[in-house]
Amino acid sequence: MLKGFRDFIARGNMVEMAVAFVMGSAVTAIVTSLVDSVINPLIAAIFSMPDMDKVWNVTVNGSVVRFGSFVGAIINFLIIALVVYFCIVVPMNKLAEMSSRKKEEGKEELSDEEKQTQLLAEIKSLLSAQGQGTSGAGQAA
Repeated sequence: MLKGFRDFIARGNMVEMAVAFVMGSAVTAIVTSLVDSVINPLIAAIFSMPDMDKVWNVTVNGSVVRFGSFVGAIINFLIIALVVYFCIVVPMNKLAEMSSRKKEEGKEELSDEEKQTQLLAEIKSLLSAQGQGTSGAGQAA
């Protein structure tokens, strides 16, 4: 029972998922700090407000609707999406492209070897047809 659990935890997918979760948390902390410390104050300065939460607030029947907080969340999402795209998606696409290129080059080399094998087989059959046989070709090689 414990061996099965240990195998489950040690499985590559589980470890990769745990690493991705930890890295995602770290990136979220960095991006949240960037938004809270740099971008929100800049946007708040544009609207002459000390905090993004106080921008575009509307009071309806005593309730405050904070559009500034919502805009801040959208900005936060867009920044996270940009970071993920440029730091993860683009490099992974380049890596996959390089890998597929290497596979295609490997296939071309394999087809060249097959062509050489066919050519040698044709030469051998021609020599056999002329009566020289393979022993003469083997001695010449």
